Amino acid sequence: MVIIAAALLSSAAILLKPYQERNEAINKMQGILASARVQNCTTKNAISLFNKYIVEEQVISPEGKIIDSYTKPDKENAEAFKIDLKTENYNKSKNKPYKLPLYIARMNEKTIYIIPMRGTGLWGPIWGNIALTADFKTVIGAFFDDEAETPGLGAEIAKPKFQSEFAGKKMFDDSGKFTSIEVVKGGVVKLPENQRIHGVDAISGGTITSKGVDAMIRNTIESYLPYIKQHR
Repeated sequence: MVIIAAALLSSAAILLKPYQERNEAINKMQGILASARVQNCTTKNAISLFNKYIVEEQVISPEGKIIDSYTKPDKENAEAFKIDLKTENYNKSKNKPYKLPLYIARMNEKTIYIIPMRGTGLWGPIWGNIALTADFKTVIGAFFDDEAETPGLGAEIAKPKFQSEFAGKKMFDDSGKFTSIEVVKGGVVKLPENQRIHGVDAISGGTITSKGVDAMIRNTIESYLPYIKQHR
């Protein structure tokens, strides 16, 4: 009976794997599109919307060079889409070669650059995407999610209220210097008035998760700076 049960479970896992991978891909697409503020994206239409709005996917080297560019209709088959950020972040931390994925969208005749991110919250990994204007200066939108943050506290990063704060914020100052987006404990009112365009309010009671989002954005965008400097 044990052998039969094990065989059945193994068979079920093999049969279900393609469906699990498809669901993971759809969730990933929804997060990418959400950062670009694509409306009414569901599990049923995510693939078609992704292929409609994402016009190119690139794989970037740490030096800012384009390693791979994919513009075919089936965008989920691009090398950039298959990159595992956990692996690439580990390689970066160990000074090993690593790759950076980048999604380029076209909406309302405007180009949008979407950068995926992965970091660490209080209880586990956090991740997301941040969409920037064609000059990389202004945030169009952001999407965040988590694995195990505290409901009502750190898990609020996955709620529209927090994510909507990022729209319109500036990633660079007027001189072109990288500032990132600071997640400020106590609110952006604590920043000098001329710096508030570079900050958002931290989550009340979710200090460590907020710091994790802050670090995730800063560390991620820093990796893309060589590319950004070449393509502004």
